[in-house]
Amino acid sequence: MSELYAVRRTQLRDRCAATGSTAALISRPANVRYLTGCAPPGAALLLGPGDDVLVCGRPLTGDPTEGRPSDDVRVSVLPTRGGDPVVTAAGLAAKAGAQALAVEEHHLTVTRHRALSQITPRMRLADLACAVEAQRLVKDDDEIACLRIAAEISDQALGELLESILVGRTERHLALELERRLVDHGADGPAFPTSVATGPNSGRAGHLPTDRRVEEGDFLTVGLGANYRGYRCEIGRTFVIGTTPADWQIDLYDLVFAAQKAGREALAPGVECHEVDRTTRQILERAGHGEGLGPWTGHGVGLEIDEDPQLSPGAMGKLDACVPVTVEPGVHIPGRGGVRIDDTLVVRPEADGGPELLTITTKELLAL
Repeated sequence: MSELYAVRRTQLRDRCAATGSTAALISRPANVRYLTGCAPPGAALLLGPGDDVLVCGRPLTGDPTEGRPSDDVRVSVLPTRGGDPVVTAAGLAAKAGAQALAVEEHHLTVTRHRALSQITPRMRLADLACAVEAQRLVKDDDEIACLRIAAEISDQALGELLESILVGRTERHLALELERRLVDHGADGPAFPTSVATGPNSGRAGHLPTDRRVEEGDFLTVGLGANYRGYRCEIGRTFVIGTTPADWQIDLYDLVFAAQKAGREALAPGVECHEVDRTTRQILERAGHGEGLGPWTGHGVGLEIDEDPQLSPGAMGKLDACVPVTVEPGVHIPGRGGVRIDDTLVVRPEADGGPELLTITTKELLAL
Protein backbone atom coordinates (compact mmCIF):
# COMPACT_ATOMS: atom_id res chain seq x y z
CA MET A 1 0.00 0.00 0.00
CA SER A 2 2.94 2.39 0.61
CA GLU A 3 3.70 2.32 -3.10
CA LEU A 4 0.08 3.22 -3.90
CA TYR A 5 0.16 6.26 -1.60
CA ALA A 6 3.54 7.29 -3.04
CA VAL A 7 2.09 7.25 -6.57
CA ARG A 8 -0.82 9.42 -5.46
CA ARG A 9 1.52 11.94 -3.83
CA THR A 10 3.76 11.98 -6.91
CA GLN A 11 0.78 12.79 -9.13
CA LEU A 12 -0.16 15.68 -6.86
CA ARG A 13 3.43 16.90 -6.60
CA ASP A 14 3.74 16.95 -10.39
CA ARG A 15 0.55 18.96 -10.65
CA CYS A 16 1.84 21.49 -8.12
CA ALA A 17 5.19 21.77 -9.90
CA ALA A 18 3.40 22.51 -13.17
CA THR A 19 1.81 25.57 -11.52
CA GLY A 20 5.05 26.77 -9.94
CA SER A 21 4.60 25.45 -6.39
CA THR A 22 7.58 23.61 -4.92
CA ALA A 23 5.60 22.24 -1.97
CA ALA A 24 1.99 21.48 -1.01
CA LEU A 25 0.21 21.58 2.33
CA ILE A 26 -2.81 19.25 2.71
CA SER A 27 -5.16 19.89 5.63
CA ARG A 28 -8.54 18.38 4.68
CA PRO A 29 -8.72 15.08 6.64
CA ALA A 30 -10.06 12.90 3.80
CA ASN A 31 -7.33 14.23 1.50
CA VAL A 32 -4.63 13.58 4.10
CA ARG A 33 -5.83 9.99 4.43
CA TYR A 34 -6.01 9.51 0.67
CA LEU A 35 -2.36 10.49 0.33
CA THR A 36 -0.92 8.81 3.43
CA GLY A 37 -3.34 6.11 4.65
CA CYS A 38 -3.75 7.96 7.93
CA ALA A 39 -5.61 11.03 9.18
CA PRO A 40 -5.34 11.73 12.93
CA PRO A 41 -7.54 14.64 14.07
CA GLY A 42 -6.05 17.95 13.01
CA ALA A 43 -3.07 16.44 11.17
CA ALA A 44 -1.49 18.12 8.16
CA LEU A 45 0.59 16.69 5.33
CA LEU A 46 3.55 18.53 3.81
CA LEU A 47 4.66 17.37 0.36
CA GLY A 48 8.25 18.37 -0.43
CA PRO A 49 10.51 20.00 -1.15
CA GLY A 50 12.28 17.47 1.09
CA ASP A 51 10.62 14.55 2.85
CA ASP A 52 6.85 14.09 2.91
CA VAL A 53 5.92 14.82 6.53
CA LEU A 54 2.70 14.08 8.42
CA VAL A 55 2.51 16.64 11.23
CA CYS A 56 0.31 15.54 14.13
CA GLY A 57 -0.85 17.33 17.24
CA ARG A 58 -0.51 14.18 19.36
CA PRO A 59 1.02 10.70 19.05
CA LEU A 60 -0.79 8.18 16.85
CA THR A 61 -3.15 5.93 18.78
CA GLY A 62 -3.48 3.02 16.38
CA ASP A 63 -7.25 3.56 16.29
CA PRO A 64 -8.54 2.02 13.03
CA THR A 65 -10.64 5.12 12.37
CA GLU A 66 -7.38 7.08 12.01
CA GLY A 67 -5.74 4.55 9.71
CA ARG A 68 -2.04 3.67 9.53
CA PRO A 69 0.52 5.96 7.88
CA SER A 70 2.41 4.85 4.81
CA ASP A 71 5.93 3.66 5.63
CA ASP A 72 7.52 6.29 3.39
CA VAL A 73 5.90 9.23 5.19
CA ARG A 74 7.77 10.74 8.14
CA VAL A 75 5.53 11.37 11.16
CA SER A 76 6.31 14.45 13.25
CA VAL A 77 4.44 14.98 16.52
CA LEU A 78 4.26 18.49 18.01
CA PRO A 79 6.25 18.62 21.28
CA THR A 80 3.52 20.46 23.20
CA ARG A 81 -0.22 20.60 23.11
CA GLY A 82 -1.97 23.61 21.66
CA GLY A 83 0.17 23.91 18.56
CA ASP A 84 -1.24 23.96 15.04
CA PRO A 85 0.04 21.18 12.73
CA VAL A 86 -0.92 23.22 9.65
CA VAL A 87 1.14 26.24 10.72
CA THR A 88 4.02 24.01 11.82
CA ALA A 89 4.03 22.22 8.46
CA ALA A 90 4.18 25.55 6.63
CA GLY A 91 7.14 26.53 8.77
CA LEU A 92 8.91 23.29 7.80
CA ALA A 93 8.36 24.11 4.13
CA ALA A 94 9.89 27.55 4.58
CA LYS A 95 12.92 26.11 6.39
CA ALA A 96 13.38 23.58 3.56
CA GLY A 97 13.64 26.44 1.07
CA ALA A 98 10.25 26.23 -0.64
CA GLN A 99 9.54 29.40 -2.58
CA ALA A 100 5.85 28.69 -3.19
CA LEU A 101 3.44 26.61 -1.11
CA ALA A 102 0.13 25.32 -2.47
CA VAL A 103 -2.57 25.21 0.23
CA GLU A 104 -6.19 24.07 0.38
CA GLU A 105 -7.77 27.49 0.73
CA HIS A 106 -11.28 25.99 0.70
CA HIS A 107 -10.42 24.17 3.94
CA LEU A 108 -8.39 26.86 5.74
CA THR A 109 -10.03 29.33 8.09
CA VAL A 110 -9.22 33.02 7.71
CA THR A 111 -7.27 32.85 10.99
CA ARG A 112 -5.16 29.95 9.77
CA HIS A 113 -4.49 31.57 6.41
CA ARG A 114 -3.36 34.75 8.18
CA ALA A 115 -1.07 32.72 10.45
CA LEU A 116 0.50 31.00 7.42
CA SER A 117 1.19 34.39 5.80
CA GLN A 118 2.84 35.64 8.97
CA ILE A 119 5.06 32.62 9.56
CA THR A 120 6.16 32.40 5.90
CA PRO A 121 6.35 36.04 4.71
CA ARG A 122 8.88 35.26 1.96
CA MET A 123 7.04 32.19 0.63
CA ARG A 124 4.24 32.66 -1.89
CA LEU A 125 0.97 30.95 -0.99
CA ALA A 126 -0.98 29.49 -3.92
CA ASP A 127 -4.41 27.89 -3.96
CA LEU A 128 -4.35 24.14 -4.49
CA ALA A 129 -8.13 24.36 -4.95
CA CYS A 130 -9.81 20.94 -5.12
CA ALA A 131 -6.94 19.13 -6.84
CA VAL A 132 -6.93 16.23 -4.38
CA GLU A 133 -10.72 15.87 -4.50
CA ALA A 134 -10.50 15.66 -8.29
CA GLN A 135 -7.80 13.01 -7.97
CA ARG A 136 -10.00 11.06 -5.54
CA LEU A 137 -13.04 11.05 -7.84
CA VAL A 138 -12.24 7.87 -9.80
CA LYS A 139 -11.57 4.96 -7.43
CA ASP A 140 -8.92 2.30 -7.92
CA ASP A 141 -9.46 -1.43 -7.35
CA ASP A 142 -8.33 -1.29 -3.71
CA GLU A 143 -10.75 1.52 -2.92
CA ILE A 144 -13.67 -0.26 -4.58
CA ALA A 145 -12.77 -3.45 -2.70
CA CYS A 146 -13.07 -1.51 0.58
CA LEU A 147 -16.44 -0.14 -0.52
CA ARG A 148 -17.64 -3.66 -1.35
CA ILE A 149 -16.74 -4.84 2.14
CA ALA A 150 -18.44 -1.79 3.68
CA ALA A 151 -21.56 -2.65 1.69
CA GLU A 152 -21.45 -6.31 2.76
CA ILE A 153 -21.20 -5.26 6.40
CA SER A 154 -24.14 -2.89 5.99
CA ASP A 155 -26.25 -5.56 4.34
CA GLN A 156 -25.44 -8.01 7.14
CA ALA A 157 -26.36 -5.54 9.88
CA LEU A 158 -29.64 -4.63 8.22
CA GLY A 159 -30.51 -8.25 7.47
CA GLU A 160 -30.09 -9.27 11.10
CA LEU A 161 -32.29 -6.42 12.28
CA LEU A 162 -35.07 -7.53 9.97
CA GLU A 163 -35.09 -10.94 11.67
CA SER A 164 -35.74 -9.45 15.12
CA ILE A 165 -38.94 -8.27 16.79
CA LEU A 166 -39.47 -4.60 15.97
CA VAL A 167 -42.92 -3.65 17.32
CA GLY A 168 -42.66 -1.62 20.52
CA ARG A 169 -39.02 -0.66 20.12
CA THR A 170 -37.95 2.96 19.69
CA GLU A 171 -36.29 4.51 16.67
CA ARG A 172 -33.32 5.41 18.85
CA HIS A 173 -32.93 1.85 20.16
CA LEU A 174 -33.01 0.39 16.66
CA ALA A 175 -30.44 2.89 15.39
CA LEU A 176 -28.05 2.07 18.23
CA GLU A 177 -28.48 -1.65 17.59
CA LEU A 178 -27.70 -1.22 13.91
CA GLU A 179 -24.52 0.72 14.69
CA ARG A 180 -23.43 -1.99 17.14
CA ARG A 181 -24.04 -4.66 14.52
CA LEU A 182 -21.94 -2.72 12.00
CA VAL A 183 -18.97 -2.84 14.39
CA ASP A 184 -19.64 -6.49 15.25
CA HIS A 185 -19.28 -7.35 11.55
CA GLY A 186 -15.97 -5.54 11.13
CA ALA A 187 -16.76 -1.89 10.50
CA ASP A 188 -14.59 0.80 12.05
CA GLY A 189 -17.87 2.51 12.85
CA PRO A 190 -20.95 3.93 11.11
CA ALA A 191 -20.35 5.87 7.92
CA PHE A 192 -22.80 8.54 9.12
CA PRO A 193 -25.44 8.86 11.89
CA THR A 194 -27.86 5.96 11.37
CA SER A 195 -31.40 7.01 10.52
CA VAL A 196 -34.44 5.03 11.67
CA ALA A 197 -37.86 6.58 11.05
CA THR A 198 -41.28 5.11 11.76
CA GLY A 199 -44.87 6.03 11.00
CA PRO A 200 -45.26 9.76 10.23
CA ASN A 201 -41.48 10.20 10.45
CA SER A 202 -40.77 7.67 7.70
CA GLY A 203 -39.44 8.88 4.39
CA ARG A 204 -37.71 11.96 5.81
CA ALA A 205 -34.16 12.38 4.55
CA GLY A 206 -31.59 12.28 7.35
CA HIS A 207 -34.22 11.84 10.07
CA LEU A 208 -32.61 11.73 13.52
CA PRO A 209 -34.07 8.86 15.58
CA THR A 210 -36.51 9.74 18.35
CA ASP A 211 -38.18 7.84 21.17
CA ARG A 212 -41.21 7.08 19.02
CA ARG A 213 -42.03 3.37 19.21
CA VAL A 214 -42.66 1.14 16.22
CA GLU A 215 -46.34 0.35 15.72
CA GLU A 216 -48.16 -2.16 13.53
CA GLY A 217 -49.00 -0.74 10.13
CA ASP A 218 -46.10 1.74 10.20
CA PHE A 219 -43.78 2.42 7.35
CA LEU A 220 -40.23 1.90 8.67
CA THR A 221 -37.39 3.60 6.78
CA VAL A 222 -33.80 2.81 7.65
CA GLY A 223 -30.64 4.53 6.39
CA LEU A 224 -27.22 3.24 7.42
CA GLY A 225 -23.74 2.56 6.19
CA ALA A 226 -20.43 1.10 7.33
CA ASN A 227 -17.08 2.83 7.54
CA TYR A 228 -14.43 0.27 6.53
CA ARG A 229 -10.79 1.42 6.42
CA GLY A 230 -12.03 4.94 5.88
CA TYR A 231 -14.37 4.10 2.99
CA ARG A 232 -18.08 4.71 3.45
CA CYS A 233 -21.15 3.32 1.74
CA GLU A 234 -24.87 3.98 2.12
CA ILE A 235 -28.01 1.87 2.02
CA GLY A 236 -31.63 2.83 2.65
CA ARG A 237 -34.71 0.63 2.71
CA THR A 238 -38.40 0.92 3.59
CA PHE A 239 -40.61 -1.77 5.13
CA VAL A 240 -44.10 -2.15 6.56
CA ILE A 241 -44.50 -3.34 10.13
CA GLY A 242 -46.60 -6.31 11.14
CA THR A 243 -49.37 -6.34 8.58
CA THR A 244 -50.26 -6.40 4.90
CA PRO A 245 -49.39 -3.00 3.37
CA ALA A 246 -52.27 -0.61 2.74
CA ASP A 247 -53.05 0.32 -0.86
CA TRP A 248 -51.56 3.82 -0.48
CA GLN A 249 -48.35 2.31 0.92
CA ILE A 250 -48.04 -0.08 -2.01
CA ASP A 251 -48.69 2.70 -4.53
CA LEU A 252 -46.16 5.06 -2.95
CA TYR A 253 -43.54 2.34 -2.63
CA ASP A 254 -43.96 1.28 -6.26
CA LEU A 255 -43.55 4.89 -7.35
CA VAL A 256 -40.31 5.46 -5.45
CA PHE A 257 -38.99 2.06 -6.52
CA ALA A 258 -39.62 2.97 -10.18
CA ALA A 259 -37.76 6.26 -9.75
CA GLN A 260 -34.84 4.59 -8.04
CA LYS A 261 -34.66 1.87 -10.69
CA ALA A 262 -34.63 4.48 -13.45
CA GLY A 263 -31.81 6.34 -11.74
CA ARG A 264 -29.75 3.19 -11.30
CA GLU A 265 -30.19 2.21 -14.93
CA ALA A 266 -29.16 5.71 -16.08
CA LEU A 267 -25.68 5.37 -14.57
CA ALA A 268 -23.05 5.01 -17.28
CA PRO A 269 -19.72 6.62 -18.20
CA GLY A 270 -20.25 9.81 -20.17
CA VAL A 271 -23.77 10.50 -18.89
CA GLU A 272 -24.35 14.03 -17.57
CA CYS A 273 -24.75 14.04 -13.78
CA HIS A 274 -27.83 16.26 -13.98
CA GLU A 275 -29.39 13.82 -16.45
CA VAL A 276 -29.31 11.00 -13.87
CA ASP A 277 -31.05 13.32 -11.42
CA ARG A 278 -33.64 14.32 -14.04
CA THR A 279 -34.35 10.71 -14.93
CA THR A 280 -34.97 9.88 -11.28
CA ARG A 281 -36.77 13.06 -10.29
CA GLN A 282 -39.22 13.35 -13.18
CA ILE A 283 -41.04 10.14 -12.24
CA LEU A 284 -41.84 11.55 -8.79
CA GLU A 285 -42.68 15.00 -10.17
CA ARG A 286 -45.17 13.60 -12.67
CA ALA A 287 -46.94 11.85 -9.79
CA GLY A 288 -47.31 15.17 -7.95
CA HIS A 289 -44.47 14.83 -5.45
CA GLY A 290 -42.03 17.32 -6.94
CA GLU A 291 -42.45 20.06 -4.35
CA GLY A 292 -41.09 18.08 -1.42
CA LEU A 293 -38.09 16.52 -3.15
CA GLY A 294 -34.58 17.18 -1.88
CA PRO A 295 -31.87 19.14 -3.73
CA TRP A 296 -30.27 15.97 -5.12
CA THR A 297 -31.15 12.33 -5.79
CA GLY A 298 -27.64 10.94 -5.30
CA HIS A 299 -24.00 11.73 -4.67
CA GLY A 300 -20.53 10.26 -4.68
CA VAL A 301 -19.12 8.25 -1.78
CA GLY A 302 -15.64 7.21 -0.71
CA LEU A 303 -13.48 8.55 2.11
CA GLU A 304 -16.39 10.89 2.79
CA ILE A 305 -20.05 9.97 2.72
CA ASP A 306 -20.92 12.97 0.56
CA GLU A 307 -18.42 13.48 -2.26
CA ASP A 308 -18.49 14.61 -5.84
CA PRO A 309 -20.18 13.98 -8.16
CA GLN A 310 -23.51 15.40 -7.08
CA LEU A 311 -26.58 14.07 -8.90
CA SER A 312 -28.65 17.23 -8.84
CA PRO A 313 -30.47 19.54 -11.29
CA GLY A 314 -27.59 22.00 -11.43
CA ALA A 315 -24.75 19.47 -11.43
CA MET A 316 -21.94 20.02 -13.92
CA GLY A 317 -19.85 17.34 -15.56
CA LYS A 318 -20.25 13.75 -16.64
CA LEU A 319 -19.89 10.42 -14.89
CA ASP A 320 -16.69 8.41 -15.25
CA ALA A 321 -16.19 4.67 -14.93
CA CYS A 322 -15.17 3.45 -11.46
CA VAL A 323 -16.95 6.29 -9.69
CA PRO A 324 -19.14 5.10 -6.77
CA VAL A 325 -22.42 6.96 -6.26
CA THR A 326 -25.70 6.63 -4.43
CA VAL A 327 -29.15 6.71 -5.97
CA GLU A 328 -31.56 7.66 -3.19
CA PRO A 329 -34.96 9.12 -4.11
CA GLY A 330 -37.61 9.46 -1.45
CA VAL A 331 -41.07 10.86 -0.82
CA HIS A 332 -42.43 12.02 2.52
CA ILE A 333 -46.14 12.80 2.98
CA PRO A 334 -46.61 15.00 6.08
CA GLY A 335 -48.64 13.25 8.75
CA ARG A 336 -48.59 9.87 7.01
CA GLY A 337 -44.99 8.92 6.33
CA GLY A 338 -43.10 7.94 3.24
CA VAL A 339 -40.60 5.85 1.37
CA ARG A 340 -36.85 6.06 0.77
CA ILE A 341 -34.78 3.58 -1.25
CA ASP A 342 -31.03 4.06 -1.37
CA ASP A 343 -28.25 2.02 -2.98
CA THR A 344 -24.52 2.44 -3.48
CA LEU A 345 -23.30 1.54 -6.96
CA VAL A 346 -20.12 1.81 -9.02
CA VAL A 347 -20.43 3.31 -12.50
CA ARG A 348 -19.34 0.75 -15.11
CA PRO A 349 -19.59 0.70 -18.92
CA GLU A 350 -22.20 -1.52 -20.55
CA ALA A 351 -19.43 -3.79 -21.81
CA ASP A 352 -18.56 -4.58 -18.19
CA GLY A 353 -22.15 -5.31 -17.22
CA GLY A 354 -23.33 -1.80 -16.44
CA PRO A 355 -23.51 -0.25 -12.95
CA GLU A 356 -22.25 -2.54 -10.19
CA LEU A 357 -24.71 -2.76 -7.29
CA LEU A 358 -22.84 -2.95 -3.97
CA THR A 359 -25.78 -2.92 -1.53
CA ILE A 360 -27.90 -5.99 -2.24
CA THR A 361 -30.51 -6.19 0.54
CA THR A 362 -33.86 -6.88 -1.10
CA LYS A 363 -35.91 -3.93 -2.31
CA GLU A 364 -39.16 -5.91 -2.09
CA LEU A 365 -41.75 -4.25 0.14
CA LEU A 366 -41.61 -6.65 3.07
CA ALA A 367 -44.09 -6.81 5.94
CA LEU A 368 -41.97 -7.44 9.05
